[in-house]
Amino acid sequence: MDYISDDNPDAALKLKDDLDTRIETLLDRPKLYQAGRVAGTREMSMRRRYIVVYKEDETQVTILRVLHAAQQWPH
Repeated sequence: MDYISDDNPDAALKLKDDLDTRIETLLDRPKLYQAGRVAGTREMSMRRRYIVVYKEDETQVTILRVLHAAQQWPH
């Protein structure tokens, strides 16, 4: 968000709002998205440009990373 906000604060705010909305769905349906490339994680694609990497257990969902799809993951 910081990187985007340097050039376009409105776009960064929109992305944050979109992320917040999509991440809230994880609380109700954490298994909705595909298994991640790292064992024990899952990945939610967003806007075809961003990937939310998370892990879930019986009581919580933990966001590990939000990355641009062009970034290599895992390194």
